[in-house]
Amino acid sequence: MSTVQHLINGELVSRGERTADVFNPSTGQAVRKVELASRATIGQAIEAAKAAFPAWRNTPPAKRAQVMFRFKQLLEQNEAHIAQLISEEHGKTLEDAAGELKRGIENVEFACAAPELLKGEYNRNVGPNIDAWSDFQPLGIVAGITPFNFPAMVPLWMYPLAIACGNAFILKPSERDPSSTLYIAQLLEQAGLPKGILNVVNGDKEAVDALIEAPEVKALSFVGSTPIAEYIYAEGTRRGKRVQALGGAKNHAVLMPDADLDNAVSALMGAAYGSCGERCMAISVAVCVGDQVADALIAKLEPQIKALKIGAGTSCGLDMGPLVTAAARDKVVGYIDDGVAAGARLVVDGRGYRVSGNEDGYFLGGTLFDKVTPQMRIYKEEIFGPVLCVVRVDSLEQAMQLINDHEYGNGTCIFTRDGEAARLFCDEIEVGMVGVNVPLPVPVAYHSFGGWKRSLFGDLHAYGPDGVRFYTRRKAITQRWPQRKSHEASQFAFPSL
Repeated sequence: MSTVQHLINGELVSRGERTADVFNPSTGQAVRKVELASRATIGQAIEAAKAAFPAWRNTPPAKRAQVMFRFKQLLEQNEAHIAQLISEEHGKTLEDAAGELKRGIENVEFACAAPELLKGEYNRNVGPNIDAWSDFQPLGIVAGITPFNFPAMVPLWMYPLAIACGNAFILKPSERDPSSTLYIAQLLEQAGLPKGILNVVNGDKEAVDALIEAPEVKALSFVGSTPIAEYIYAEGTRRGKRVQALGGAKNHAVLMPDADLDNAVSALMGAAYGSCGERCMAISVAVCVGDQVADALIAKLEPQIKALKIGAGTSCGLDMGPLVTAAARDKVVGYIDDGVAAGARLVVDGRGYRVSGNEDGYFLGGTLFDKVTPQMRIYKEEIFGPVLCVVRVDSLEQAMQLINDHEYGNGTCIFTRDGEAARLFCDEIEVGMVGVNVPLPVPVAYHSFGGWKRSLFGDLHAYGPDGVRFYTRRKAITQRWPQRKSHEASQFAFPSL
């Protein structure tokens, strides 16, 4: 059985450390092992980054962008292989894996604009013979800690832009599905990235804590659960690091009485059950304004959920694959049990789903609850599985209050034909990413991604314009050249124009 190694200073490194099994969720079988980094291995990656950073920082942004252009081409040429690796270790369908990669490539395209993004401002004669300008300079060594559910896309949110801005990067991907992440990093080196600028270290909490505690690491980007996001933010900022930590979600879709219900149902099917619900932007609550809307929605959803095509992710033409681990599947089953016990009406039960030929896979069918209340655990907590809860309210105001009262504020959407209702919703909802008739309002690469409340810890969102600001620091320079043969008296008052 092969072992996924670390990538340090341009070389695959095996230190004979602890290992963990990497499973194919569709079969339940271990397909390879992955090394788990010790603090010494993290230290080795930091030393490699430290040695490579000065020359890369002084490389012209246009040359850094050329590397990203070649990287983008290599990603596109190797799409099928990357999608296969993602599906084999995560379980998502090949089509979903390819879609994830395409969204990641958008961020590489944005990073190609580094020469434009890093331009500062300049003013001549802000005072007598005084010029002023600002400059955006890299932080140095920065790190990213990424989740299992997007092993290609989320790392591509981080390191292409950080590297294009002149930083060296250490990536700690999920140990559950590390192969695609490592392969993509090797493609970046094929594109001409100098050794040591991108280092990939696989690991668990020991590796995370080593990155948090290392004084050489100036900034941390994280995507994962809220408890871990809060931990990384607290520990990182306590040590003076810049931190953006994206956490969990409970995303609501509001359906108004005037909604185009057929299109809304199609949107909800993909948003709730795509990638088996293992998305931080998945819609897990449908808030129906009026019983008539709720009854009609359930009548249309029920047969479509029962007809979902579920199977091994590496097969083609599927709607859904398995969950990532047996523990993840069992956790979702526990939530379904809890919802039934709490009195919610179970319309479609996905428990006990079996795929012929893959009986040991971590499969779960699509699940639908009706008459869910805000007091229920299945409403309050992030399930991270193929479970959609229907909540009934009497007005848009009640729906908005429901969303605003929730601890998470990652994404939300409204289905309506009423422009006034849509505008009110966009203005007053306390959520970071909002869709109008768009179920997964994930911003394109030249905007920025991030939620509100306990869905984001830190002041700057991921990628886009906020990403440039996160991975750089502004330096303001004021310059004066006194005229020859002139002498000015000392000024003891605070200088002014």
